Amino acid sequence: MNVSLLISPAIRVGLLGAAAALSGFGASAQIAAAPRSRIFALTSTATVPVPPAGTQTLDLWLPVPHTDANQDVADLKIESPVPYKIEKGAFGNQMLHLRPAAVPTAPLVVKLTAQITRREHLNLRANGPTADAASKAKKERTDPDMARWLAPDRLVPLDAKIKQQAEEVVAKAHAKTPLEKARAIYEHVVSTVAYDKTGQGWGRGDIYYACDARRGNCTDFHAIVIGYCRALGIPARFSIGLPLPVGRGKGEIKGYHCWAEFFTPETGWVPVDASEAAKNPDKRAYFFGAHDENRVEFTRGRDVELTPKQAGPPLNYFVYPYAEADGQPLEVALNYEYSDITAQ
Repeated sequence: MNVSLLISPAIRVGLLGAAAALSGFGASAQIAAAPRSRIFALTSTATVPVPPAGTQTLDLWLPVPHTDANQDVADLKIESPVPYKIEKGAFGNQMLHLRPAAVPTAPLVVKLTAQITRREHLNLRANGPTADAASKAKKERTDPDMARWLAPDRLVPLDAKIKQQAEEVVAKAHAKTPLEKARAIYEHVVSTVAYDKTGQGWGRGDIYYACDARRGNCTDFHAIVIGYCRALGIPARFSIGLPLPVGRGKGEIKGYHCWAEFFTPETGWVPVDASEAAKNPDKRAYFFGAHDENRVEFTRGRDVELTPKQAGPPLNYFVYPYAEADGQPLEVALNYEYSDITAQ
């Protein structure tokens, strides 16, 4: 039995802090922070409508969850009436691509199923650097895309105005080290941005919208976190996938969720989830240095070029199926479902 599953979220946050503070005393201090995990079946269904009359080619891309340090993907099955390929993209992303030999005259339904094991991603060094923090960070695999995580995105420019805003935030907090600066940025965003999906403009991860409106969803929160970090020379990367309800069971997943990580030589990659912290103030400390297990990652990075490359512009992010009819975007109906599996 996983004893950590019996610990309430509020108590667990306190234990995380205590473990971080005591970590210099040895491995036993880390027991309370043993990562939790969740095993569930995921079903992704894409329904492509009949293309407009005269269409010559139809392309469909479907994001495929990948195995990495924080999740395992097993028993991947694809149901498709036409041949397909699983392609690899940048940053370890995977996607299904198909192009029927003949344009279908009925809706095209493609279903993906997989068993996902998602592990809680913890970096206790973010809240209390340990004596061996530097050596642990050095052992982490160097990200070959580190330069990309310092570069701008289309909706997250790193211009003089953004850099000035970031500098003002860290100066107000008297932050000196990269870790202190990232913490100041996180606290600033959680304190000043509201999780609010009313009106228009939210959900695009537009840093200028988010800075001006001070509200939005997870993409808007993390546009500021990532943009400010990068503007100050701190590598930061974006991931997107699906959230799962905290309670175990089964059901439909209605929307996406995204999160971020930043890198310092002292800590390695540190997970943060500013929007979840804003929605759950009692877990504000927890979400600086942790991603819970109630999620599945689909893709990393923004301004995504698919494989093979789509005719249209790069995708702002890639979490939903995308289709083109003769190079023009075609709306796809989608459905995501999960069902928890009891660990044996």
